[in-house]
Parts: sequence; structure tokens; C-alpha cells
Amino acid sequence: MTGGIGIRVNGEERRVAAATVAALLAELGLPAQKVAVERNLEIVPRSLYGETRLAPGDAIEIVHFIGGG
Repeated sequence: MTGGIGIRVNGEERRVAAATVAALLAELGLPAQKVAVERNLEIVPRSLYGETRLAPGDAIEIVHFIGGG
């Protein structure tokens, strides 16, 4: 991918076109309601995914919720 910004997602360097956490989740094909996101060591509230902007060099950690019984 050319263009975009360079960020680290779950320890992996990648270039993304996304400008917000919500757009990143969509780009990665992940459902926002089933993940928790940390940006630069701070939890991002789900209600702020759409307005939390990504910047070059950001470290994003995404944790998937898994149901079980």
C-alpha cells in the first residue's frame, strides 16, 4: 500500500489509510462491538472510536472478545 500512515497494530508495523480508530477497525474487517482498543497505552472508549484520530507512529493494540461457557 502506498500512502496512508505508518502505525503499529498488535506489534506489527503497517501502513493504513484509516484516519480514526473506527475507520481502522473497518479497514481490518473487525466489528467494533467485539473488540477493545488501546492507543499508545491508553484504552479508547468505544463511544470515541469515531473521533479518535490516528497519527503516524501510534501503537494500537486490539483485543478480540471471545464468548465461551
